[in-house]
Amino acid sequence: MKSVIEIATAVRAGAVTAREVVEKCLGGIQQANQPVNAFVYVDEQGALAAADVLDARIANGEDPGALAGVPFGVKDLRDTCAGMPTRNGSLITRDAAPDRKDTLHIARLKQAGAIAVGKTATAEFGLDGVTHTLLHGTTRNPWNLERTPSGSSGGSSAAVAAGLVPLATGGDGLGSIRCPAGFTGMVGLKPSLGRIPRSDGFADTSCPGAITATVADTARYLDVVAGPDDRDRMTLPASMACYESLIDRLNVEGLKAVWSVDLGFAPVEPEVASICERAARILIDAAELELIADHFSFTNPYIAWNALAAVRLRQMFEYQGYLPDRLEEISPGPRRFIERYAYQDSNRLVEYQQTVMRTEQEMAALFCEADVLLTPTACCVPYAAEGPLPEVIAGMDASETNGEPFTALASIGWNPSISVPAGLSSDGLPIGLLINVRRHRDDIALRLARISEQVNPWPTRAPEFD
Repeated sequence: MKSVIEIATAVRAGAVTAREVVEKCLGGIQQANQPVNAFVYVDEQGALAAADVLDARIANGEDPGALAGVPFGVKDLRDTCAGMPTRNGSLITRDAAPDRKDTLHIARLKQAGAIAVGKTATAEFGLDGVTHTLLHGTTRNPWNLERTPSGSSGGSSAAVAAGLVPLATGGDGLGSIRCPAGFTGMVGLKPSLGRIPRSDGFADTSCPGAITATVADTARYLDVVAGPDDRDRMTLPASMACYESLIDRLNVEGLKAVWSVDLGFAPVEPEVASICERAARILIDAAELELIADHFSFTNPYIAWNALAAVRLRQMFEYQGYLPDRLEEISPGPRRFIERYAYQDSNRLVEYQQTVMRTEQEMAALFCEADVLLTPTACCVPYAAEGPLPEVIAGMDASETNGEPFTALASIGWNPSISVPAGLSSDGLPIGLLINVRRHRDDIALRLARISEQVNPWPTRAPEFD
């Protein structure tokens, strides 16, 4: 599968039709999806019909859009796509009817000429660090089928890493785009909160986003979907930036960067630490950033952030009738999450809220002095596809961090944050570098990701699927 930009350029030029692109994509899914279990629903008829409509528009001389003919996967959670059911990876919602309309996120992709081909697997209700559900089974990492692509956007990252589609959507409230991208050697952007509008009514900090294989593809995607909408009161004003252009010309020389291997609270595998530090220093040198001393301290927000999210979800599930009577229908990982975090007394909730507020203040303090925070995306290499999440890392207790605590900070601070490949472990598993920048400076995040891609290039798909 070619890149987003290569496909759109070819379709716009008439070198290939949208139908030919979609037919090839559908053939690839039919041939290669089974071992990774990335797609859990494929709308062949709808995708081909959309391709024919796009081809007719091109034949009539119309502009087909910046994503003309690009096939994409839709995460089977909060992104609704007209004509496809949203099952949330759950037995509870397995009989969901096809949705009648698109979310704003999906609508903007389609308006730009992209073609939705199906739904990608998600951790059930987005509540697990592996993509393993009672409804759809186990989604596997294309780099090693015994390992996980992480969660909750594991189906999207697996689909792109296996070359099934060049782009797949996700949502990121704690790391659900960036961690899967890190585990599969892809590019995963969580933009500034409000950069991409939402239309599902949730006033939380989960951001729509996407996983791609290249920084340029991610930049073009963001150019298409970013911008305000009155249906989401948290959307930001238009930035007036052309992200695709800025990734190769924005001046970042002299920006101040902090490298932290563990943020002062998380155990990290030595190999992960070494590979990420090397990638960070290569980026700092190539971008001519100023490395400043890491004198910052951070509170571990992982338990507090999970608990606050879990309580809100539990209340919603009780309202919808999912809990308590249907708890046994929920997959083991999400069920453990609910049982561990969702039942808290009021005093404990206040303590957790104070922890999160302290973390937000700590992030603000760092970005008063620095422009960039670099960390590993995760503390460890991809773990078993079925889980459980690691509770011991590098011989130390990780029960209060698991493997992926670093992504929480940008979620709490509303900062743009992007994971790019840092390198491969001795076992050939992808390791991600996390680039966090000042709030609203998505352009800087993408520019630094682009520099990293140029000086520390990575494969655009897993070798077994090349």
